[in-house]
Amino acid sequence: MFNVHKLTFNPLEENTYVLIGERGEGIVIDPGCYGGDEQEALAGFFTQNGVQPKLLLQTHTHLDHVFGTKWVAETYGLIPHIHRDEDKMMDLAPAFGLEWGLPFDGFQGHRAYLERGGKVSFGDNILEILLVPGHSPGHLCFYCPAQGFLIGGDVLFRESIGRTDLPGGDHPTLIRGIKEQLFTLPEETIVYPGHGPETTIGHEKRNNPFI
Repeated sequence: MFNVHKLTFNPLEENTYVLIGERGEGIVIDPGCYGGDEQEALAGFFTQNGVQPKLLLQTHTHLDHVFGTKWVAETYGLIPHIHRDEDKMMDLAPAFGLEWGLPFDGFQGHRAYLERGGKVSFGDNILEILLVPGHSPGHLCFYCPAQGFLIGGDVLFRESIGRTDLPGGDHPTLIRGIKEQLFTLPEETIVYPGHGPETTIGHEKRNNPFI
């Protein structure tokens, strides 16, 4: 079983998730820690909770979701796992940071690639990989059927959806992905989004004005 923890970082208020397994080993998803203070906050969380980071996953690689990727990878000896369609976005993220007035050192090293329909095995826990593009070209969501939750990135928010006006965005593709990949999950599935509070699939099917 996973314990799911959310830490909100950077001026864009991005949600970084840490999934902690039974033996204290952790999965870090979308490390958005910006600057030394936030890096220390994430390191302090690991120390205080006895977490050993063992896996680094990215739902996508927009700048606010990768501010801390280089630091986490180098500090804990991890390799970012992404969809290969996010390669270019990850390479360009520091340039976008300069445009936004948020300079940072981007990750330029080796990446491991995840594919739609695959699975991430972590001890006795399994995350199913869903490919839901539209907000970004290779956006992934991570679904835990055993515990009924989804790490959704910037696809689906509480009564909202991800923006599609950024490079690589496509509104019809995003809507189709939500309907075909997410709204087919059980209604009680908890959605942990990349920004804001959690929601459920059932709530969004009934109340999301964008769908």
